Amino acid sequence: MTVVFIDGQAGTTGLQITERLQSRSDIDMIYLSNEERKDLSRRQESLQAADIAILCLPDDAAREAVTLAGRDTRILDASTAHRVDPAWTYGLPEMNSGQREHIKSAQYVSNPGCYPQGFILMIRPLIEAGLLDPGMPLRCNALSGYSGGGRQMIESRQAFDADQADKMNSQVYALTLQHKHVPEMQTYSTTKTRPIFSPTVAHYYKGMLVQIPLFTSELNASPHAVHECLSERYEDETFVNVLQKGQEAEPTGNLDPTRCNDSNRLEIMMFGNDEQMLLIARYDNLGKGAAGAAVQNLNIMLGLAEATGL
Repeated sequence: MTVVFIDGQAGTTGLQITERLQSRSDIDMIYLSNEERKDLSRRQESLQAADIAILCLPDDAAREAVTLAGRDTRILDASTAHRVDPAWTYGLPEMNSGQREHIKSAQYVSNPGCYPQGFILMIRPLIEAGLLDPGMPLRCNALSGYSGGGRQMIESRQAFDADQADKMNSQVYALTLQHKHVPEMQTYSTTKTRPIFSPTVAHYYKGMLVQIPLFTSELNASPHAVHECLSERYEDETFVNVLQKGQEAEPTGNLDPTRCNDSNRLEIMMFGNDEQMLLIARYDNLGKGAAGAAVQNLNIMLGLAEATGL
């Protein structure tokens, strides 16, 4: 029986992870009351009692929790605090052929951000195959449901009346081009140039699209070769599926960002023509983008089948 403590269990991601773990017979969860969560000594006691602690905290609190946990507890951190720290293992199993073994044996694993997963899984294989120059400047647009903003945004959005919901239907943000996910996107995609990242939050609960526009002239390959590269790379992956080129699930030709909701599935799609292409990843920002990814990493750390509980 593995003892697991979620520090930050009351937050959006913490609640989602708890939901996925609480019925499992192989895991013994440590629960704290609302008052106990504010007690530093009780948190430390719980962190040190756990075989694996999952941190669902703001960055500074996550750093503090690592110190409180001591050296014996393995840590899976869902914050941004350690994602590009070389002392931590990046928790994206599909990133390359050796990443699962690194995660399995790691003391410290950093759960990936929601937006970076789609970007990395579409770009890294192209760079590794020599189809995309790592020095090529890239652009990435993304759309996410408002649950990605955490409890405060969720409560604010859910309190909207019809007029507010209409006016605030979508908002582009991170206009300084300094979004906290960009270092992670650059580091693990292996691109040498900081990508331009433009995210949008929309007035629906969850589900996301990560979009990378490319000119064929920016590649060392045809659109067919790009699609073939991605298809071959993920053909044996349980949770990553590359759709047929130009495949559109909706008869209107639009893409529904919620189609992968309530799953740990990530779909990669490719659209365009001989001169231009659009790579799109679709997944649940609270599933594969957060809690689902955490459970997948936890399973790997425990030497279990990745799909356990998913």
